[in-house]
Amino acid sequence: MGNAGFTNKLVRIVVNQIQARETKEEADQTEARVFEDRQYQVDAAIVRIMKYRKTLSHNLLLAELFQQLAFPCRGADVKKRIESLIEREYLERDPENANVYNYLA
Repeated sequence: MGNAGFTNKLVRIVVNQIQARETKEEADQTEARVFEDRQYQVDAAIVRIMKYRKTLSHNLLLAELFQQLAFPCRGADVKKRIESLIEREYLERDPENANVYNYLA
């Protein structure tokens, strides 16, 4: 009934996909590595915002930062990045109100 002489150059290979399940520890390690890669983007966004605004409260800075970033991040991680920028003298805390940051450069 069929054509016994028919041959086709295409070869079909079926590969079963195995979904690896990450443990909680692996997921946390992966998230930490991803944030390490993204920390420079967070720093740049903070400096960009502060360069434009000059003086901004902590809550307003976080709100504007979360709007600008294309990825989710935790407030605690952002706070560490702000502290790093303060140490590197890009920002300073306002002498009168510790909840307000001033841009230095």
